[in-house]
Amino acid sequence: MAKKLAVITGASSGIGYELAKQFAQNGYDIFITSESPGIYNAELEFREFGTQVHVLEMDLRDSEGVELLYSRIKALNRPIDAIAINAGVGVGGASFSKTELHREIDMVKLNVISTIHLTKLVLNDMLAQKSGKILFTSSVAALMPGPYESVYAGTKSFILSFAEALRYEVQDKGVTITALLPGPTETGFFRRACMEDTIVGKSKKDHPARVAEQGFAALMRGDDICVAGSMMNKLQSFTARFLSYSAVTRMHGSMSKPTKAANR
Repeated sequence: MAKKLAVITGASSGIGYELAKQFAQNGYDIFITSESPGIYNAELEFREFGTQVHVLEMDLRDSEGVELLYSRIKALNRPIDAIAINAGVGVGGASFSKTELHREIDMVKLNVISTIHLTKLVLNDMLAQKSGKILFTSSVAALMPGPYESVYAGTKSFILSFAEALRYEVQDKGVTITALLPGPTETGFFRRACMEDTIVGKSKKDHPARVAEQGFAALMRGDDICVAGSMMNKLQSFTARFLSYSAVTRMHGSMSKPTKAANR
């Protein structure tokens, strides 16, 4: 019997890498992509699980990259049984007036526009075959406004809203959609987002393998939302439902404000 095929974006490191490993360990052939050449090291490691690994080094911020990825997947002439749309970046560490506009525009292109584009292509195929699973990597930051990472938090709020809306639209059509909401995770995110000098950047973080394991299990069950990682993440997500917007904004801002600025 042929193995199922899963696609994982942003799979060269962090949560994406661990998600790809989950699929490989659980009997899926995988198609992995990342803009980093580290994707080829990941390919070699995943082949040790005895699975087929297809790889593409590609920047998905541009529509051409998304279309190329989709065409390479279609060339396999196999249905997409599952996809983890995980590729994303962050920008923060300073107030919006001081962050670099081009970095935020690039972030919106990757976190939001490429997610819409790739989902449009893949979802239609899944609906036609009346089966499929989609996992979107959002964040607990989606549950509240995010001072000092305002655009990033907005992109993650979009992904959560998008996932919830699509889930409703495709109910009873054989396709399940799950939103993964990790909290602070031990990846390169805080360094790349210029957020190492923050309380959250310096805090203890979840291991990406734990987040991916929980996210994969939720996807297989067809869950709606998975708040992954520590109990603190679950407590934070629960609290965010009942506090006012101003209260959760203050809470988030106290964690994401650069400590040097906070001490002035």
